[in-house]
Formats: sequence, structure tokens, C-alpha cells
Amino acid sequence: MNLLLIGPPGSGKGTQAKRLIAEKKFKHLSTGDIFRENLKKKTELGLKVQKYIDQGALVPDEITVKMVELALKEVSKETSVIFDGFPRNTSQGKALDKTLKERNQKLDLILYLEVADSEIIGRLSGRLWAPKSGCIYHIKTNPPKVAGRCDKTGESLVVRKDDKKEVISARLKVFWENTHPLLHYYEKQGNLNKIHGEKSPDEIFKTILSLLENSRNSQNL
Repeated sequence: MNLLLIGPPGSGKGTQAKRLIAEKKFKHLSTGDIFRENLKKKTELGLKVQKYIDQGALVPDEITVKMVELALKEVSKETSVIFDGFPRNTSQGKALDKTLKERNQKLDLILYLEVADSEIIGRLSGRLWAPKSGCIYHIKTNPPKVAGRCDKTGESLVVRKDDKKEVISARLKVFWENTHPLLHYYEKQGNLNKIHGEKSPDEIFKTILSLLENSRNSQNL
């Protein structure tokens, strides 16, 4: 099964994806992770991406699509996949449909986490990141045991450039102008499901599991 999570930055897509990976053995294809891996390895595509991420702007479609295609080639067709952060506009949506069709696959379930902009700003502006471990904390809702230090490695926590308030505002603007219209594209396909993203993570996960089960049952009819 191929599942797509859509939502503004900070809507909880990553949190829900991790739970699905742990409990349902999904493979997580996150453009954020793919970008960071390419940046870390300083690949040709990664170097092109850096300036866009720093500005909170969308990476050009041709670069994003290429990165995702390369990552998807490494995944078995028998593996269930969660797409997180891709596609981000209708053009990318069509590109993903084309890529999946070439694999004799499709998107089986699309989930949109709806969260207000004010909530997003509060969530992201308090976020702290451990570069080595990859752990993410929040100064209010998920603080580290020792202020400014990662619980696992003890390394210093930092605020990512894309989590600064001015960049968050730019990212939200990009979402509403570019990604939100993608919802209309999927509504026409009839497999878009909207979820209230300001509920507790447990409530959201329960809703996702129910939708997942319904989707699988309908495919087995």
C-alpha cells in the first residue's frame, strides 16, 4: 500500500509516519530526510538544494522529483510506502502518479492533516534539533532532560534555519500558494481524507489506522 501524508510544516506528519513505520512496517520516504541525506553526502543534487532550504522556499520540481525517483528505486515493490513532504504541488503530484504507474502501483490512501497557521508557528518556533542523533525536541511540549542537550548523545541542540519564525512564515505562504491546490487534484480522484491535526497524536493515529483498515478492506473486496 502507498500512503501519502499532506499538511503544512509542523502539522505532525513525521510523528504519525514514525508510528506507522514502527507498528505497520511502512517504508518512510520523506523529502526532508532525502534532502538532508544528500546534503550530508554533498551530492550534486544536495548542493543545489541547500540555498532553497535555507530560504524556506520550495526546491525546484525537477530536482525534487529526481531525488524521490532515485530513492523509490531502492524500495521493493512489495513494500508499503509512506510519502511525506512529496508531492508539494500539482505538477509533482502528476509526476508521482506517473512514476507509480510505471511500477504498476498507485496512491492508495491520501491523508491531509489540517492545522491552523497560529498553531504551526507555535510548534515550530519552539523546536530544537540534535544534528548527530536527529532527535527533535520542543521547549514546551517535549523538552530535553538537560536544557540544550540531546538526551541520547549529549550534543548541543540547535534551532534549524527553517524553524526560525521568518522562515516559518515563508514556508506557510509557500504551502498555501503551492501545496494546498494539490488537495483539489486528489479530491477529484476520490481518495483524499481530511484529519483534524490539532487533536492529540494518539487520537490522530487512531483515525489513521481506521482509514487504513477501511482502505485495505475495500481493496480486498
